[in-house]
Amino acid sequence: MTHWFHRNPLKATAPVSFNLYGVATNTAAAKICNDLRSTRLKLLELFTDVNCNMDMMKNAMDAYLSLLQGFILSLDGTTQENKLRFIQNFKWTDTLQGNVASAQQDAIFDLVSMEFNIALWHTKYASRLAGKEDITVDEAKDVHRSLRNAAGIFKHIKEGEVSRLVTAPEKGKDLESRVLDTYIIQCQAEAQEVTIARAIELKHNSGLIAALANETANFYQKADHTLTTLDPTYTTKWRKYFQLKNSFYLAYAYCYNGQTLLASDKCGEAIRSLQEAEKYYSKAEALCKEYGQTKGPGSTAKPSEHLFFRKLGTYIRNTLEKCQRENGFIYFQKVPQEAPQLELKANYGLVEPQSFELPALSSQWSQDVYTAFDITKGPKDDKAKDKKEEEVKPVKEPDLKPQKDTGCLIS
Repeated sequence: MTHWFHRNPLKATAPVSFNLYGVATNTAAAKICNDLRSTRLKLLELFTDVNCNMDMMKNAMDAYLSLLQGFILSLDGTTQENKLRFIQNFKWTDTLQGNVASAQQDAIFDLVSMEFNIALWHTKYASRLAGKEDITVDEAKDVHRSLRNAAGIFKHIKEGEVSRLVTAPEKGKDLESRVLDTYIIQCQAEAQEVTIARAIELKHNSGLIAALANETANFYQKADHTLTTLDPTYTTKWRKYFQLKNSFYLAYAYCYNGQTLLASDKCGEAIRSLQEAEKYYSKAEALCKEYGQTKGPGSTAKPSEHLFFRKLGTYIRNTLEKCQRENGFIYFQKVPQEAPQLELKANYGLVEPQSFELPALSSQWSQDVYTAFDITKGPKDDKAKDKKEEEVKPVKEPDLKPQKDTGCLIS
C-alpha cells in the first residue's frame, strides 16, 4: 500500500553554516555553532534515507532542536528576548507552492519548519511501512503510531509555535492554520484506516466497522472542506484525494451498515444501504480517475489498483446479492426509496493526535556560554558562503516502487 496514501513533497531549505566567528568568542560557543551545522545537516539527510526509522529520526531531531533551543529560550535569567534569535537567516519552501522559498531571520522559523518536515517524514515513513509485503501486527502498530505522531507535531506547531513568529504565515503557506488543520485531519483519518483494516481482518462487529468507516469518511470530508478557500492551483489534487477517500469509506460504512440491518432482520433496509454502498463505490472509482489526471503537488496515490480497494467492490456486490436472495425467499420486505441515515458514532478506535514535546535544552548551553556570544561584534562577512546559503535546492525524495499487493492484510 505504498501508493495508497497521497503525500505532498518535503519542504526544502537552504544550507545554514552558523558561521558566527565574530560573535562566538570562545571555544564552547564556537563548538555549539559547529554542532548546530552538523546536526542540522544530519537531520536533513535522514529525511530522504529509506533506512531511517522512528528512533533514528527522534535522536537526530533531539540533537538539533536541543541545540537550536539555545537561540530561542531565555538563558540570561531575564524575561528579555534571546539575543541570538534573530542573528541567522533561514529559508524554506512550502509543500504546496513548488520551489519558491520564504525567508525569515528568526530561529523559531527554522524550529517550526523543521518540526513540519519531521511530521511529514512520519507520514511518509508510515506509507513506506504500509507498503511492505505481509505487514506484521507490530509494523501496523508503527504505521498507526507514526501517523498519530505526525498529527501531534502538526497540532503542536499550530497551537504552540506559529503565534510566536514575528511574521505571520501567508495564505496557503505550510504554517497557515488551514493547511496545518488539513494535515492534522489527514493523519487522523489515515490512522483510522489502519484500525478499520485490522477490524475487518479480525471480523469485528459489523456495526463497529460501519461506525469507524463513517467517522473516517467524515474526517476526509472535513479535510476537503478545510481547503475550499485556498488557491485551487495548489489544492485541487489534494482535495480530489480527500473526496475519493470520503466516497470509499462511505461505501464501506453503507456496506457494513447493510450487514448490521440484515442481522436485525431489516432486509429491505439492508438492500437499500448496500445499493447506496454501490453508488459511493462507483463514485470513488470515478474520483480515482479524476485524481490521477489532476496536476498538482505530491506523489500520486493509486487506490483503485489496490486489492483492498477492489475487494470492497466485490464484497458489496456479493452481500447485496445475498440480501436480495434472502428477501425473495424469506423476508419479502419493501426496499425503501431513501437510503438509511448513517447516524453512526464509533465508541472505539477513534484516533487522537499523539502529544508532542520539544527536547530539553542541550547540556552544552549554560549562562556562561550564552554570555560568550557577543552580538555587538557581528558575524564576519563571507560573501561566497552567504551566496551558497541562499540556494534552496528541491529535495530529491527516493522513488519507492509499490511491492506486491497483499490487500492490506496484517499477518
